[in-house]
Amino acid sequence: MYQAEALWISLGGGWWSDNYPCAIKIAAGKINAVTGEPWENSLSTDPPDYVVTPTQPWLDGFNVGNGLIRQFVAMPLGEGFTAEEQLTGKAEFGGIQICVYPMKRDIYEKLHAPRQEEKDYESCDSSWCIQCSSEALDMGLAPGGLMRQEIYEDEYGIDSWETDAMSRCFIHLANSQQYLDITGHAPPTKPPSAKEYTNAGMPWFDYYAADKAVLEGSKKLAELDSVAAKEIKLGKKVLDGNEPIGPAQTISAGVGSHVNDGEW
Repeated sequence: MYQAEALWISLGGGWWSDNYPCAIKIAAGKINAVTGEPWENSLSTDPPDYVVTPTQPWLDGFNVGNGLIRQFVAMPLGEGFTAEEQLTGKAEFGGIQICVYPMKRDIYEKLHAPRQEEKDYESCDSSWCIQCSSEALDMGLAPGGLMRQEIYEDEYGIDSWETDAMSRCFIHLANSQQYLDITGHAPPTKPPSAKEYTNAGMPWFDYYAADKAVLEGSKKLAELDSVAAKEIKLGKKVLDGNEPIGPAQTISAGVGSHVNDGEW
């Protein structure tokens, strides 16, 4: 028995947290979360397969178009839920893959005042694997419920990015048993459902940049089954507490703002 959990990816922090522009590629199970295409380390504009910070402060899910995403939902590999399995028929990689390309220094300095501090943008390949004693299934990301989020075009152009200074990491997702094996501690209390969150009076955030062009959605990603739809097809009971909700409290977050993870 498992509980599906949604997540979002904050694109702030690290050496780009001072608003130094970067191009960022994000994939789940080596399926690009913006285009639905197989993973490639290089950047592409046909179709655009990356997001740009600080214009895009976070990413909530798979880009399905019309200003909508399907939430990233952690699910075990091997049961057909993940985007990777639905598109390739295989449960091979799982996890999350991220590549970051900083803006070329000369282009940044044309747009902004010269930086006062030197930064070292040497390329690194950070691929960590934690060995667990449990035989629990590996985890991947599946498309969940629809949420409104616009994914913005690259306003600088693909030639603005320092492709020789790319940094890459592979993030492994852990279920509750693996969390216990890794840390030696019981997992935190499970996150609230959307309904519980809303009923508690917690705020939702709406990020909107009216002057930014928006990427088209991926037809491949739009055709995937959500976790709920897949449950129904498999004849399983849809998880409780995941009914559609209408946020009662919405906070507008514009360009330059950031939503922190908070204390839980």
